[in-house]
Amino acid sequence: RCGLVSSLFLPAPSQIISALLTMLADGEIGVSLAASMYRILIGFAVGSLIGLAVGLVTGTSALADKIGNSVVNALYPIPKIALLPLFILWLGIGELSKVTIIALGVFFPVAMNVDTLLIKVAVSFNASWWKTMKSVVLPNALPMIFAGLRLAAGTSLLLLVAAEMIAAQVGIGALILHYGDLMITDRLMAGVIVLSLLGLLFNLFLQWLERKAIPWKNI
Repeated sequence: RCGLVSSLFLPAPSQIISALLTMLADGEIGVSLAASMYRILIGFAVGSLIGLAVGLVTGTSALADKIGNSVVNALYPIPKIALLPLFILWLGIGELSKVTIIALGVFFPVAMNVDTLLIKVAVSFNASWWKTMKSVVLPNALPMIFAGLRLAAGTSLLLLVAAEMIAAQVGIGALILHYGDLMITDRLMAGVIVLSLLGLLFNLFLQWLERKAIPWKNI
C-alpha cells in the first residue's frame, strides 16, 4: 500500500478482499468451487473406499497381504500428477481423468494407514468376520484410517489444483492459472484464499467426523 512493492506482485489485503467479494458477487467463485467440489468429493470417496477395502483385505489374507503390499509399495513413490497425461490419454480430458488422479492420490494414504496387525490376530483366533469388524476394526483400525484420510485430504487438494491447471476450463485451479496468465494478482490470490479455506473446512469436517465415529478416542 505504501508503494514499496508493485501491486502486480503483492496487492494490498483490501484489494484482494475486494476482488474476492466481486468474484463471489458475480458467481465466478461459485461456479469454480462447485466444479472443484464435485471432482474432489467423488475422487476422495472412491479413493477412500477402495483404499479401505484393500487395507482390510490385506489384513485378513496372507496372499493378499503379500501381493497387495508389494504393489502398493512399488507404486506409492511415483508422483501421482506425473500420471495425469497418461490418464488423459486413456480416459480423455473430461471429468473421469481428473477424478481418477484424485482417487489414486487418496488411495495410498488410506490403504497404508489401515492397521492390519490386530485384524490378523483376530483372524488367527478364528474370529468371525462380523466379530472381527465390530471388535477389532472399529476400536483399533479407525484411528489409523482417519489419520490416512487427513493425509489424503491434503493430497487430494494438491492433485485437484494440478489437474485443473493442466486439463480444465472451470475450477479453482483453472481460475488461479487463468488470472496468473493475465497477471491479475488480486484475483489470483483471492483464488488461493478460497483454496486454503477449502482445505481448512475439509480438515475440520474430517475432525468432526472422527469425533462422531470414534467417540471413545476422546475419553
